[in-house]
Amino acid sequence: MSNSKVQVSKLLPVMLSFVIMGFVDIIGTATNHIQEDFQLNDFIVQFLPMMVLLWFFILGVPAGIIQDKLGKRNMLNIGMILQAVGLGLPFVHYSFGMMFASFILLGIGNTIIQVSANPLLQDVSPSDKLASYMSTSQFVKAIVSTLGPIIATFMATQFGDWKLVFAVYGITSLLGALWLSMTPIVESKPDRKVASFGSCLGLLKNGFVAFMALSIFLIVGTEVAINTNIVNVLVGKYAGGHESVAEMAVLRKTAAWGISLFFLGETISRFLGAIILNWIKPRIFLILISVLSLCGVLGVFVSPSMTVAFAAILVIGLGVGNMFPIIFSLALDKMPERSNEISGLLIMAVSGGAFIPLVMGYVSSAFGPLTSIFVVGGCMLYILWVSFFVRKSQAA
Repeated sequence: MSNSKVQVSKLLPVMLSFVIMGFVDIIGTATNHIQEDFQLNDFIVQFLPMMVLLWFFILGVPAGIIQDKLGKRNMLNIGMILQAVGLGLPFVHYSFGMMFASFILLGIGNTIIQVSANPLLQDVSPSDKLASYMSTSQFVKAIVSTLGPIIATFMATQFGDWKLVFAVYGITSLLGALWLSMTPIVESKPDRKVASFGSCLGLLKNGFVAFMALSIFLIVGTEVAINTNIVNVLVGKYAGGHESVAEMAVLRKTAAWGISLFFLGETISRFLGAIILNWIKPRIFLILISVLSLCGVLGVFVSPSMTVAFAAILVIGLGVGNMFPIIFSLALDKMPERSNEISGLLIMAVSGGAFIPLVMGYVSSAFGPLTSIFVVGGCMLYILWVSFFVRKSQAA
């Protein structure tokens, strides 16, 4: 959209797709429940979120190519329907194998949603407000991520089944697809040949695009790693080693609040980012939040109590929260005529959420849970470096 006007009737169903996009973050809470239900160790259980996020690597580029032919809205509807099917599988039969199948479909559907939703948002947003609108959409997504563990706990407490959160999410996904299918949206159509594997992957020869893709890989990897590993980090740091089974269960439930606090930090960050980015250039803001996230990582490592660690996790969320929308908007702004291809590449990079938690899980098993927090620190150091590269590149 090249003008400054916004049609709310078109914006709202697209924004709802970001709510539905956020449903994938329930995998952190679900992974913890599945680990407890099936008695899995820290390393093996990380293959569950990997089954979700590996599809971002496999299908990111193909989805962008198909989207160039079918259109963004059609692809987005397909993604929401596939995600709903995946969320319904645990109610057919609850087993470790069925959860693998559920996570696979959830990953396929969410990959398509993320490839389609971001460039479709570009079509219904004023061009000069894209970074702010990206942060707003991620703010909406973060609210869902924050509420996910709370909803799951409520379902477990009130109805004796944490999986009921999957039912709520699945029904909402179907309703979102219905609403979007009834909303007419004029999509931008670039004046060029239809995208291909060659044209998509060829973009990686551009250093700027390559750095942005690796940044997304590490940012999403950090988000999922904290989502799926922070409980083990906190338990490893504060367990004395002499707790009973009941005491360890209480400690794990207390530590699980770290997940919600991280997403709360992201939620606050994206809300503030949507406002601040109207006044501060994205490249400068990226430097500030990179430093903030590193302070949070250090805070978790040196924290003398669980309460201080919770505060540090909140700080990490405040820093990480705006990294994804800023990187995404910078990349789309660089080559708006290649939005489908760039979106496919960047969503392929979301597969970092499959690999970084696996690395963190391995470090946790090999060197101890607390040591694994340095995996997050390494990712954030790279983003800090990239933020200076982006500033230099944009200033040139």
